[in-house]
Amino acid sequence: MKTLFKNFIFILIIFLIISAIFSLFSRSQQLKEINISQVVQEINQGKIKSITISGDNLTITYQDNTQVKSLKESGVGLTQTLNDLEVDPAKLSSVNIGVAATTSVWSWLGPVLIYVLPIVFFIIFFMMIFRQAKGNAMQAFDFTKARARLFGADGQPKEKITFKDVAGLKEAKQELEEVVDFLKNPKKYLQIGARIPKGVLLVGPPGTGKTLLAKAIANEASVPFFSISGSEFIELFVGVGASRVRDLFSQAKRATRAIIFIDEIDSIGRVRGMGVTGGHEEREQTLNQILAEMDGFERDDGRVVIAATNRPDVLDPALLRPGRFDRRIVLDLPDVNDREEILKIHCKGKPLALNVNLREISERTPGFSGADLANLANEAALLAARRNKHQIFQEEFLESIEKVLLGPERKSHILSKKEKEIAAYHEAGHALVSSSLPDSEPVRKVSIVARGMAAGYTLKMPAEERKIKTKKEFLSEISTLLGGYYAEKLKFGDITTGAANDLEKASALARKLVKVYGMSKLGPIAFGEREESLFLGQEFGEVRNYSEKVASQIDKEVEKIIKDAENTAQNILAKRKQLLEKIAKTLVEKETIEKEEFDAIMKGKNESAKPQKVIAKNPSKPLTKKEKSIKVKVRQF
Repeated sequence: MKTLFKNFIFILIIFLIISAIFSLFSRSQQLKEINISQVVQEINQGKIKSITISGDNLTITYQDNTQVKSLKESGVGLTQTLNDLEVDPAKLSSVNIGVAATTSVWSWLGPVLIYVLPIVFFIIFFMMIFRQAKGNAMQAFDFTKARARLFGADGQPKEKITFKDVAGLKEAKQELEEVVDFLKNPKKYLQIGARIPKGVLLVGPPGTGKTLLAKAIANEASVPFFSISGSEFIELFVGVGASRVRDLFSQAKRATRAIIFIDEIDSIGRVRGMGVTGGHEEREQTLNQILAEMDGFERDDGRVVIAATNRPDVLDPALLRPGRFDRRIVLDLPDVNDREEILKIHCKGKPLALNVNLREISERTPGFSGADLANLANEAALLAARRNKHQIFQEEFLESIEKVLLGPERKSHILSKKEKEIAAYHEAGHALVSSSLPDSEPVRKVSIVARGMAAGYTLKMPAEERKIKTKKEFLSEISTLLGGYYAEKLKFGDITTGAANDLEKASALARKLVKVYGMSKLGPIAFGEREESLFLGQEFGEVRNYSEKVASQIDKEVEKIIKDAENTAQNILAKRKQLLEKIAKTLVEKETIEKEEFDAIMKGKNESAKPQKVIAKNPSKPLTKKEKSIKVKVRQF
């Protein structure tokens, strides 16, 4: 409708401009008209110099070269007309009478333009209306077409992403090299009777590089890459999803060799038969069509289907059988070495100061995915630019870690003197209990500066990568969570709502020890059938498969674990009360304690670690002339 309105306005403006031009031209060519009798009188008076005849039209020129026009009688000569009106023959002989040799172009073009041109414009206008209406009618059937995005065609991908741009994932890349080699040299496999897997399922948490790895495969093999999300198949109308699946596989077949990438396939690939609604039946039809299309692949077919999901546990078994998605590749979160390599990739093109230590940053970011690390590097660059720096220093990276984990600082969140003291003792309790237990992670930073939803925080970073945890480590974590709660109780004789989140986490962890990990007197038994994501670790529901008697025993074991952790935290805080006071007072004064200063307090030293001198550390303080004259050294990767 907007396009139609714009076309109408455009044609109307053109029509008005042409009409204005014709109007000006007609005004410029218009002459005064007199009757033939007046012409005779002025000839007799000797005022007329010449008369030009053009058909029945007369153009009279006076002695002063001014012109008027007149009209003679049709079918009768001018001389006869003038004689009939008693013109003076002597005066008439002095008038130069001539006939126009050619007629003016505007004598016939003017009427054509004035009367015919508007009709032509209106015809064009209505043709555009009909064309627009026809296009809208055809678009009503376009929703059955697949809306896949084509990232590369004819061996010329638009986005150059290779395996070198994907850090880590060594085992996954080795598995996928077979797919790339098959797309490049299919005869080598066909001659020996091998059949390359037609379906590859990439499984892993969000941000681990599933889509990035699929694009790298397409670029390495130099084949077109059709990318579509699983949710884009589903529409309100029945049969649209199946039609889009057919169209997508048909497009890929015309390309001879291609990669079809279906992201979030769990949105359409869930187990069938779980509902009776119309929308669910439509999803099942779409899944059935995908299965049918993959069954139609020949042994020498050059199409490979790659799908990505973070919920493989909910996929229909028919998808995972041999001949369809028969190869499953797990993409895990990067370890410390992989994180360092990923940071180097995302730091390309960014001017890094010489004090930047990416190894330290990778050690401080356990559990970060590739997307989290990309966000971390970008936040550090934004922070340096906000501080008017020309380089990114280590402090920007360390501060960005906290921003990604907890959110930005809420400096406007002002606490009263009493609240600030409570927050200081709360965080000091967490830090003191954690550092006093041998199986707990080391404390990196303690702060009472509000970030995100937290009024304060205690950052603990593991000294090394760990894939499994022991019962002692879990118990130490529960004691640490309760440390803030009992620090408040010990100092103020009262408790606040600040420990609500800690109590929730401690209770959930204690219940997991009993019901999931079998770390209680009830023995190595898992209670309850849970539906949870194997890679996200989130529970989506539980079916109770135990009696009320067992439920009572579970509650007693959970209570015992919490009570033991409570006694541990209370004993530590009571024995080291002076150290608790010292940490809390330092927090009230400085608001933030780094690892070096915290270790010095725990060892009983009076002096904290001296801070390193960094040029332009304070963004509000301008650089001196000496600092400006220092040659900037930039570290690049």
